[in-house]
Amino acid sequence: MFIAMNRFKVSTGAATEFEQIWLKRESYLHELEGFVEFHLLRGPAREDHVLYSSYTLWETKAHFEAWTQSEQFRVAHTRASAGPQLTLGHPEFEGFEVLQTIGRQPQAAA
Repeated sequence: MFIAMNRFKVSTGAATEFEQIWLKRESYLHELEGFVEFHLLRGPAREDHVLYSSYTLWETKAHFEAWTQSEQFRVAHTRASAGPQLTLGHPEFEGFEVLQTIGRQPQAAA
């Protein structure tokens, strides 16, 4: 599994607009092989911004990389960047290879 995260510092006062843009957009993620799930996360408020993160889970890093080269990625990000500047700078990308997952139900020993 591979986790791709982008962290956004959203200007104070722009949080509602930022959230609405994300909640109303078409991501096209469901069209891509290897896509597992997406989360939009709201974090703590600071003096000049609110921290947000987008989190996608992929079957493999290669699936994520295919998404970044896809037509769906281009269309989704063209629309996202067409609005007003709501963030302090560019998002910070962080990618993680999943080493261990522990779910609710214990797995039977092999």
